[in-house]
Amino acid sequence: MEYSGIKKNIKIVEVGPRDGLQNESISLSLRDKLAYIDLLAATGLQTIEATSFVRADKIPQMADAVDLFKKLSQKEYFNRISFPCLVPNMKGYEQASSAGVKEISLFSATSDAFTAKNINCTVDESFERMQEVADAAIKDGVKMRGYVSTAFGCPYAGEMSVDKLVHVIERFFKLGVYEVSIGDTIGVAVPGQVDKYLSVIKKEFDLDKLAMHFHDTRGMAVANCLVSLEHGISVFDSSSGGLGGCPYAKGATGNVATEDILYLFESLGLETGVNLEAVARASKFILEKVQKNSPSKYYQTIEKKL
Repeated sequence: MEYSGIKKNIKIVEVGPRDGLQNESISLSLRDKLAYIDLLAATGLQTIEATSFVRADKIPQMADAVDLFKKLSQKEYFNRISFPCLVPNMKGYEQASSAGVKEISLFSATSDAFTAKNINCTVDESFERMQEVADAAIKDGVKMRGYVSTAFGCPYAGEMSVDKLVHVIERFFKLGVYEVSIGDTIGVAVPGQVDKYLSVIKKEFDLDKLAMHFHDTRGMAVANCLVSLEHGISVFDSSSGGLGGCPYAKGATGNVATEDILYLFESLGLETGVNLEAVARASKFILEKVQKNSPSKYYQTIEKKL
């Protein structure tokens, strides 16, 4: 089957060490986190989201961010892989800067109800906060990536409009980010909705500067990735083993598994530079540490062979 819009080379942004682990009930040791990143670094991945510089009392799983990044910067693979880190405000940025972080992730949402619950402010207020961080990052030569949460639906406000999504993406680019990741935070998107939204979005923005971030709560993530591919998207966020989930969506099973989308991409003859079995081995390690089974269909088929 031929898909005329699909780019031949696909980039995967592995978010397991940050977006995956920050939602797990078990807080891992610094040693185990570094061992997990070591395994991911050996897969061929070129971008691995390392950690987030947030309040330890709010997200204790990320309390060791400074120590983790300093140790990470001593690894032999550090200069050939990008390790973006999420920062919520200037205090987080200052901590990240002191640790030597060279790329940060900023985040907002399409829903005021979601940002009020998540970061205690409106969407507009979140951009006011981020402006100071963005100004500092630009001055320091630090790259920035933007995350849009609740792009397709919010647990409080329901389905979100594509017009609102376009507006938020535009605001991120005005901050100076090089890429915006469009997030289906609670896993409600379906292929028809993704098709409809991307048909509008690609008239407004260069798709080479956009990424998709799907959660697999209702089993639609891989199908949504295929629709995104057909529109010309070539960057996808995923988490090895399908780790993670949204704390505001009861029963959410987390990010789409890196294994599952790699299997999709390989079936289409697309290049990722990432070794699927090596990712599965990294998943086996971290899943045992957090004492969870993987929702990944691909992982389940080979788990006993690892």
